[in-house]
Amino acid sequence: MAEKAQTAAKKSQSRAEREADRRRVILRAAVEVFSRKGYHGCRIQDVAKEAGVAYGLVYHYFKNKDELLESVFASGWQNFLARVSAEILADHHVAARVRGIVHVAFEAYRRDPRGVKVLILEVGRSPAGGAVNRGGAFSAVILAASEMFSEAQVRGEIPAHLHPTLCATMLFGTIEMGLTSFVMGLLDKRDDEAIERARDQVAETFLHGLTGARPTASVQPPPSTGRARSRPTS
Repeated sequence: MAEKAQTAAKKSQSRAEREADRRRVILRAAVEVFSRKGYHGCRIQDVAKEAGVAYGLVYHYFKNKDELLESVFASGWQNFLARVSAEILADHHVAARVRGIVHVAFEAYRRDPRGVKVLILEVGRSPAGGAVNRGGAFSAVILAASEMFSEAQVRGEIPAHLHPTLCATMLFGTIEMGLTSFVMGLLDKRDDEAIERARDQVAETFLHGLTGARPTASVQPPPSTGRARSRPTS
């Protein structure tokens, strides 16, 4: 009896693994097709052909093209967010953390240029991205980075008059535009050295503007959120 139960459990696990593998194959195929044709030019049969599966199997896992795009975003964003969060929470000077965040973004592009292209063009900027709950996802990383900059102010690492939330949005805006140079073909995505140079330029340009910013007469320090934690200096 126990052997039969173990055999059934193994079969069930094997079936679940096959299902997960098929879903991953379809998602990867969707990235390839979205990257080449865009959301509006993509058809479900194009994804099925790219994945090497039957047309109807795509609908077994995803009810329509909107859900497919949302799943592509969710799978790519979760991995990116985990890596960025690790850099944000690192116990380093804010400059090192900013460089780490920029490195994560450009390394993601170097490893999967098509996936990043879909995130930027089809999710971030296209009206098709309205099918994706991008607001909540982007807000989470902006708020986390805002906390990082607020904490950096307490530690005296950046000027106190800067608004932490604006620092966070400007950081990711700078990263996005830097990556757009490659996504749009303005810089050669096949050139690893060009990607590394762009990564360093984005980080250093942002940091020099951040650390060198001076208040004007009309700029007042932002109100304290009370969330930043001071740390003893060594």
